[in-house]
Amino acid sequence: MATRKYEQRLRAETAEETRRRILDAVYARLREAPAEPVSVDRIAKLARVARPTVYLVFGSRAGLFDAVGADLLQRGGFERILHASADPDAREGLRGAIRGVVEMYAAHRDVLRVLSSMALLDAAAVGGAIQRLEHGRASGMAHLARRLADQGALRPDVTADHATDILWLLTSFDSFDLLHTGREMPADKVATTLITTAKHSLLQ
Repeated sequence: MATRKYEQRLRAETAEETRRRILDAVYARLREAPAEPVSVDRIAKLARVARPTVYLVFGSRAGLFDAVGADLLQRGGFERILHASADPDAREGLRGAIRGVVEMYAAHRDVLRVLSSMALLDAAAVGGAIQRLEHGRASGMAHLARRLADQGALRPDVTADHATDILWLLTSFDSFDLLHTGREMPADKVATTLITTAKHSLLQ
């Protein structure tokens, strides 16, 4: 029995290592050749696995990119963003959420830029990665806006729905990248700028 459990654990560890190598290969390929389509053959070669292994692990090319989206959330600290936005004081939650989102974007800027561009051209395959990120962000910003409203933090002329729209805009990757890349702002200054804009636009 002990031998069987050891073998099962070993297989599970090997499977996770293979999965990690394939995901890392996608990141590497996106960074080294952002203008080229991502080929499963090329990913398999970079990950040192057979092409069928990629499909065995992820099911399809779309499944691979969906897993990339989930991995970006985990590696980008999405749990920390959720924790920060859940501060009992919704105003502090707003600051923490925006700062956390900016840190996640900054850590994976190059990959996110390529995925965002690819999603427009290959939505069926690549869109899943972006959809996963955007779905989490949409839910989080709506929840934060409701908390601000419930705590009376919003200006009288700002509804929770309007606050959700503004937060959706300010926490988008494009808003971050226009300042970070377009204006050459360091990430901490981007966060401060977006937080200040949210405060002046929404809060009393």
